[in-house]
Amino acid sequence: MSIKVIRPGLLASMQDLGRYGFQKYGVIISGAMDSASLRIANLLVGNEEGEVAIEVTLMGTSLLFEEDLLISITGGDLSPVIDGEAVPQWRPVYIKKGSVLQFKACKSGSRSYVAVSGGFAIPEVMNSKSTYLRGGIGGYEGRALQTGDTLHSNHLPQKINSLFQHLKSKCQSRLFIATAWYVNPVHFTKTIQDSMIRVIRGAEFDRFTQSSQSQFFDQNFQITPKSDRMGYRMSGPLLELEESFELLSEAVSHGTIQVPQDGNPIILLADRQTTGGYPRIAHVATVDLPIIAQLKPGENIRFKEITLEEAEQLYLKEEQRMEELKVSILFKIEKESPL
Repeated sequence: MSIKVIRPGLLASMQDLGRYGFQKYGVIISGAMDSASLRIANLLVGNEEGEVAIEVTLMGTSLLFEEDLLISITGGDLSPVIDGEAVPQWRPVYIKKGSVLQFKACKSGSRSYVAVSGGFAIPEVMNSKSTYLRGGIGGYEGRALQTGDTLHSNHLPQKINSLFQHLKSKCQSRLFIATAWYVNPVHFTKTIQDSMIRVIRGAEFDRFTQSSQSQFFDQNFQITPKSDRMGYRMSGPLLELEESFELLSEAVSHGTIQVPQDGNPIILLADRQTTGGYPRIAHVATVDLPIIAQLKPGENIRFKEITLEEAEQLYLKEEQRMEELKVSILFKIEKESPL
């Protein structure tokens, strides 16, 4: 079973939940920018939540299905269509051999995830199938997808076979068919209107001037075009230190907000380096990282301070909701009835 890349679009790469345990050797974690959407995409087709999927960025990606497959599409709405007909997201979709899935205009968000039932047959490198683009490690030959690439999928999981056969029997003359039940994305995604990003203070927060500390929380920052999977550079009020000081490179994490000498903060994201030497003014709460992943250059961010304890509670609540979703999806797959 395989999918051929007709056009990769702006950027398409294979991503799972990341490569952990090797930062001490200088190997970054990488992985999906929007991990929540990746996890749900996999659950909808009966995969383990951390299975590798295609991360589609903004627009232009086109895929030819060379076999009948069961897929799901989650994340941002990048107008997926098959033969001109809109494909519904956030649900299992049976696609016939010969169908072409295209991602057109970006309606909301900036990244979609295409999971295939059984997962893609991508070899693990250091316990992960994610692509580290700058390092040329993992994923499909260590690089972004290109025209002519062929992605093979693994065998269909037994637990999803009855749903696959059920949809196949109903598809008839159509090129695809989706389940009537779906996951409501409102509960797991947020839009630009919600882009008040919650952060906790960084180790060097108190070294910034009182004015800069206030501006960080009171004013908008705009994501600049110099942004990618490694980090989002922002423009806005320039943040200044009380006095310059030397900082040794220290460990940074997904969501660390550094402020280089020009005063414009940078949010470190999935392909961040393992260490950084700029002052850390804040860290994004883990539950809000998927929101940032779906923002585009030109869109604004505001920051809201919360405590570490509040960030932990938000994380635990989100994980509990994900566990409940797992049970619900499994029930629907087994029963093949509306959600």
